[in-house]
Amino acid sequence: MGDPKKSRKTFRRPRQIWTTDQLSSELYLIGSYGLRSKSELWKAQTKVADIRNQARELLALTIEARQTQEIKLLNYLQRLGLVKDSATLDDILNLKLEDILERRLQTIIMKKDNAKTPHQSRQLVVHGHVSIGGRVINIPGYIVKKDEESKIDLRSQFMNSSQNMPTN
Repeated sequence: MGDPKKSRKTFRRPRQIWTTDQLSSELYLIGSYGLRSKSELWKAQTKVADIRNQARELLALTIEARQTQEIKLLNYLQRLGLVKDSATLDDILNLKLEDILERRLQTIIMKKDNAKTPHQSRQLVVHGHVSIGGRVINIPGYIVKKDEESKIDLRSQFMNSSQNMPTN
């Protein structure tokens, strides 16, 4: 069972981590999405792999057995904004790592032009200046749901203090 105080590892690292193609693609993704370490990238890769594996398992079932589970999975991914409303299991199998990284709170803050760089958007989130529906979220890797996207805003306390700062 394990110790309840020690959480389980939430990612699987690639089998070969020293290949040139792997290193360059990871470095590009870390820089463009402002990730702190490769473990954040590997968590997203693991999440995509788990979703795709779940879709593969559903395809192996009979049609009667998979109908309800397929609807649940598609509804979950639609709420997250990873697939469109008219998606099928084939669309789930086509999910990429970038699809998950685009739904992170840090990336959405950067895309809304509230931050100039991914690192600045990460800092806004970590320092508690971002709220979703009045609730402060300070986790940059938080996956933003489709309906929460319109509720994202910078806290007014941060906005007012930056405008009223005295100049030298």
